[in-house]
Amino acid sequence: MADKPVFVLDTFAMLAYLGDESTAPRVQQVLEDCKKNRCRSCISLINLGEVLYITEQRGGLSRAQDTLALIQSLPVEIVSADEQNVFAAAHIKANHPISYADSFAVAAALERNGIVMTGDPEFKDVEEVVTIEWLEKKKQSV
Repeated sequence: MADKPVFVLDTFAMLAYLGDESTAPRVQQVLEDCKKNRCRSCISLINLGEVLYITEQRGGLSRAQDTLALIQSLPVEIVSADEQNVFAAAHIKANHPISYADSFAVAAALERNGIVMTGDPEFKDVEEVVTIEWLEKKKQSV
């Protein structure tokens, strides 16, 4: 039997899920599949930090703490920022015009032969390096 797919949630994907945005149902489906042991999911500690600072900026420290508790309760592995991950992310950043934080999501996906879930257009620059599942925002009807 083949290994289960691994979905790497970047900051965009996690914020979409937490904010119940139009792309949240797809992230929710992955999380439900993780609970059923059909796949695995993870987020880099660096991307988690991004989620938390954005959440705190938008809603205060208490909301960020609640968000952290929620994320820790999800079937999402938090990928540490150890030397190997930092060096891999630095290599990706050195060779691709993406943010340093985004390079950690790419590094996590490469290490796990995973799929980055994102809607961040910055990841278009790494499509040849890593598999991306694009979370497209739905157009709102007028």
